[in-house]
Amino acid sequence: MKGTCNCGSINFKISGSITKLYQCHCKLCQKQSGSTSNTATIIHESSFKWLSGFDSITNWKKDSGFTSDFCKTCGSPVPNRLRDTHFIWIPMGLVENVDAKVVVHICCESKAKWDSIQGNVSILDGMPESVDDFIKSLQSSDM
Repeated sequence: MKGTCNCGSINFKISGSITKLYQCHCKLCQKQSGSTSNTATIIHESSFKWLSGFDSITNWKKDSGFTSDFCKTCGSPVPNRLRDTHFIWIPMGLVENVDAKVVVHICCESKAKWDSIQGNVSILDGMPESVDDFIKSLQSSDM
C-alpha cells in the first residue's frame, strides 16, 4: 500500500495488510482533522518505509506530548513515530486502496455534539487503558 500527502511531496509505503482502524474523537484530533475525528491505525516500524519527501515534514509538539507531523506545503497530517516506541501512527486518509474498517472509537466523551457513531463497534469514553494492548488489538486478525 502506498500513501501520499495532499500535494504529493511526501510518499510512503506500508507492507502487509491493514484491516483495523480507529477513530479518535478528542478535541486535539478534531482540530487536527478539521472534522469529527481522526481515522488512523498503528503499525510496526518494520512495515513502514518513507519513499520521498521526508525533508518536507515539519512538526508541532504540545506540552502534553501530543505530536503532529505534517507536510510543510499542504498541511496534511503525515505518519509519525508513536512516542518512544517501534510503532508508527498512520493517518488513513493518506493511504490508497485500503479495505479496512473502523473497529473502535476512542475519546468519545469529548466527541462533537453533532457527531454520530454508527455500527457494531467498540466505544471508549477516553483513551485505551493499555496502549500496548490497543496496538495488539489493531494488529490482530480477530474482528
